[in-house]
Amino acid sequence: MNNKNNLRDFYLLWSTQSLSQLGSAITAFALTLWLYEKTGSALSTAALRICTYVPYIVMSIFAGAISDKFDKKRTMLICDLMAAISTIAVFVLYKADMLDVWHLYAINAVSGLMNTVQQPASEVAYTMVTPKAFYQKASGLQSLSRSLVTIGNPVIASAIYGMAGLDAAIAVDLVSFAIAFITLAFFVRIPEIKVDENEEDGVLKLAKEGILYLKENPMILYVILFMSGVNFVASAFDAVLPAFIIPNPRGGNYVFGIVTSFSGIAMVIGSILATFMYKPKDRIRVIYFTMLFSLGTENFLLALSGSPILWCIGQFLGWVFVPVMGTNQNVIMRNTIPTRLLGRVYACRNTLQFFTIPIGLAFGGVMVDKVCEPFMQSSSGEALHFLFGSGKGSGAALMLFILGIIGILYCLILGKRLKKYQYKDK
Repeated sequence: MNNKNNLRDFYLLWSTQSLSQLGSAITAFALTLWLYEKTGSALSTAALRICTYVPYIVMSIFAGAISDKFDKKRTMLICDLMAAISTIAVFVLYKADMLDVWHLYAINAVSGLMNTVQQPASEVAYTMVTPKAFYQKASGLQSLSRSLVTIGNPVIASAIYGMAGLDAAIAVDLVSFAIAFITLAFFVRIPEIKVDENEEDGVLKLAKEGILYLKENPMILYVILFMSGVNFVASAFDAVLPAFIIPNPRGGNYVFGIVTSFSGIAMVIGSILATFMYKPKDRIRVIYFTMLFSLGTENFLLALSGSPILWCIGQFLGWVFVPVMGTNQNVIMRNTIPTRLLGRVYACRNTLQFFTIPIGLAFGGVMVDKVCEPFMQSSSGEALHFLFGSGKGSGAALMLFILGIIGILYCLILGKRLKKYQYKDK
């Protein structure tokens, strides 16, 4: 069998699931614009993502055990269908002129719960349909598709939302879901993992096995914990960015979409690099230095600039090496973790690595709304206004500067322990 046929199911799964992710991202971005217009609050828009991540974090460990216990395709299909029903609920409420902020929070919580179960199942599915020799290429292509989604969804969502409204963005999402659902149900073959008699255990015991595996493999655990701190800073940045660009005289919704898309452009280039790069001598060092560069550039360039061009450059520099990091982490995990444990270990990874995201979102939103914006509005210091501007959005600029300092200190101080480990492909 040639290499092209070896990757047939991967290409089908990857392309259609990526299309569905684009549709979901368009809806999420359009909802962010709708909510910021309605509330004008960084915290309220951050809370939208918090409601998505909280069930994801809390339930991930158990979701991984469920993923390992049940059929991967069926699990993915059920979760995708439930998420689509949640999107339909938003559509109906919006068309009936009954959509309120709390509706979005509740519906996002349901979607987040479905994604909690779907994500480890899909990670195992990708592994099962990809020959081991193509792990780096497959991880790079997954990063590429995520990058393309990041490029496309802000601009597409801004255009659709501006011309046709929220309901049109939701309609695009549902069409992309239907394509992915039908392809997965009828055209993708996902081999099943044989379960030993000893594996017929309860979800709690299976979840415990994932935790124990990480305790016995400190290298993987420290990579995950290092990335949890990176995610805290990055998610706080995500909460601050709309409050920085949208009210800025040189910003607005459309500029916000363009600036956000530059992170996707950077990730496309980074994904191409990750897909075709030579195997590094030490994947751990690649992870460390790429994140130090990312956190040490983007925040400062945005905070200290009033130019949309420099904002775009900052986004590019902050995200260009993220796919390289993600690819190296995925290769380490896929080469190290036994296949039968993949789902539960990935789920434990999700909890430990991503639990800081809702905390970071809340931190960024509170700091902008309650601390930095009021401080800048009441401050008469010329130096502060020279550096960060004046009026609404200047507090967000100050917060970006603070996040830059936090990010660099975190990598320099806490990253030392990570650098004690090395990983070379066998």
